[in-house]
Amino acid sequence: MISPRPFLPTVRLIVRSRLGKYRIEACLAEGSYSNVYRAYDTIECIRVALKIPHSHLANEIFLDAFRQEARLAAKIQHPLFLGLKDASIIDGHFVMTSQLGIESLADRLSRRLSGKNLTLFIAQSLEALATLHQHKVVHCDIKPENFILFPGPTLRLADFGIARMALHTLNASGSGTLGYMAPEQAMGKPSFRSDVFAMGLLHYRMITGHLPEYPFTWPPPHYAKLRRKAYPEFIAIIRKSLEILPRRRFRDGGVLYRAYLTARKRVLF
Repeated sequence: MISPRPFLPTVRLIVRSRLGKYRIEACLAEGSYSNVYRAYDTIECIRVALKIPHSHLANEIFLDAFRQEARLAAKIQHPLFLGLKDASIIDGHFVMTSQLGIESLADRLSRRLSGKNLTLFIAQSLEALATLHQHKVVHCDIKPENFILFPGPTLRLADFGIARMALHTLNASGSGTLGYMAPEQAMGKPSFRSDVFAMGLLHYRMITGHLPEYPFTWPPPHYAKLRRKAYPEFIAIIRKSLEILPRRRFRDGGVLYRAYLTARKRVLF
């Protein structure tokens, strides 16, 4: 059922403005299909993150996918997922409310990361992807910005299902973030193996500080840095994840995670 209220034009919400019970404090991120805000819940007296999809995507297909995303988040509660706290339409805006993390992995990678935490984040990201694929969901947008850091430290995967939603609503041959997109996904054919490819790129960047670029030939630039930091067993896992032909990669996140568990004592020096 389509909301009876008209959807507002795509605008950036003003700091200190009100949206229902929420007071907007800052815009944390601006994306191609949504913005993320830090807001204060004036009823629960806590700070939260609000993801507000752009209104030009507000058609019936998007509404249906939005409802499915809310149901999915409720169904697959997991400590490594940034689940939805609430999903509703407020003052003509889609509003997805979640817990507010410390920062994104992208922000954290801008500063030196200890080997211990780097190893921990690799393990957590792989477990999160394996769990998501176990629920038959293709993420389509694995990247540092979609992992949120919480105390612990703990990484939580965000936007599961929403990136897949965008795939059906954006007028493009493929959806995702270009730098982390598998070649077949750029052609509009995402799969579990596409997420595996993006995870390989993510880990390469986490370890070396550099993101491989198309045509993704092996070895990528700065490979010597990878060899100095990672064991051959884990380098082999990254290499298989980054195979150009999807059929040569790990079948899904579960198979990738099991390969990691076999080599988990020989990941980073």
